[in-house]
Amino acid sequence: MDPVRLALTMRLARELGVLDLPGVRVETPVVADDELLSTVHAPDYIQAVRAAGTDPRRTDLSYGLGTDDVPCFRGMHEVSAQIVGGTVSAARAVWTGSSTHGVNITGGLHHAMRGAASGFCVYNDVAAGIQAVLDAGAERVAYVDTDVHHGDGVQAIFYDDPRVLTVSLHESPRTLFPGTGFPDETGGPGAEGTAVNIALPPGTGDAGWLRAFAAVVPPVLRAWKPQMLVSQHGCDSHFDDPLAHLTLTVDGQRAAILAVGELAAQLCDGRWLATGGGGYSLVDVVPRTWSHLLAIAAGAPIDPQTPVPARWREFASTLDLGLPPVRMSDGASATFPAWEDGYDPADRLDQSVMSTRSAVFPLHGLDPSF
Repeated sequence: MDPVRLALTMRLARELGVLDLPGVRVETPVVADDELLSTVHAPDYIQAVRAAGTDPRRTDLSYGLGTDDVPCFRGMHEVSAQIVGGTVSAARAVWTGSSTHGVNITGGLHHAMRGAASGFCVYNDVAAGIQAVLDAGAERVAYVDTDVHHGDGVQAIFYDDPRVLTVSLHESPRTLFPGTGFPDETGGPGAEGTAVNIALPPGTGDAGWLRAFAAVVPPVLRAWKPQMLVSQHGCDSHFDDPLAHLTLTVDGQRAAILAVGELAAQLCDGRWLATGGGGYSLVDVVPRTWSHLLAIAAGAPIDPQTPVPARWREFASTLDLGLPPVRMSDGASATFPAWEDGYDPADRLDQSVMSTRSAVFPLHGLDPSF
């Protein structure tokens, strides 16, 4: 979670001209106050985070603070609350129509629970953004999580809320943190079908991932008819990422971003809030994938064959974090076999997809076989 990945992304997006496109605004968010944070977090947890931020040596394991995943640091509350402020501000702008799309690459902290930190995440900015839209009158918000890890915090916070559909594509919980996100997690009482989990086998690459996405996400979203789409674009599904076992390319991740944006255009009158998330290949992957995200949200997708600007490469080389990439592509095609072309019951990827379709499609009036 080194902040250098954010600095590199913004520098690359600026060098590519994305931040200077017509209609693009870059804003500094305010720090969310306790009233806003308490819409998705317990007051005692907020106070524990504030206390932890005054003494980096402090630990409070009852709140998940001071662990290897969430070490305490000075200013912990203020930094984390400002991330929430950014996502909520963008969410409100999209919902009210003052902006068609909003992106907070610092956000996407999807593991934070109502009363505990987890998995590098202190406050759940995504949940706060969704809640802000609900409080403003939204009746159906869809959340799509493409991080390699299950979006467990967002799912847990809205598990019993029939107004929020959470969809997560992630590596199988049998092989990766946080150990949740099985297909039979489908929503609480009165909200059945509003949690959709696609647990992918280790080794899944572009073709399998995109096949799974196309086989589940568009049909469910079309049946559910969201008024706004919120997405999390952790890029730790890349083959070069050190913390997981999927094998996507930047090209596959770009294709996923395009697909999410197209669904927002088709189903939500374009209302789309996107966030960052995980991603630990700090120079090679995160800046390219999230620059693609920013460009797509700005309505000006970057050609994958575009050379990475020389000035950015020179700067990245000074950081001693690995060789900087040469192009905005990994050279992959990002194509996939459509589900409609046939289901292979012996294939592990297809087994995973069918498990999800069987668990949730009937709850939306859909036939899992087609």
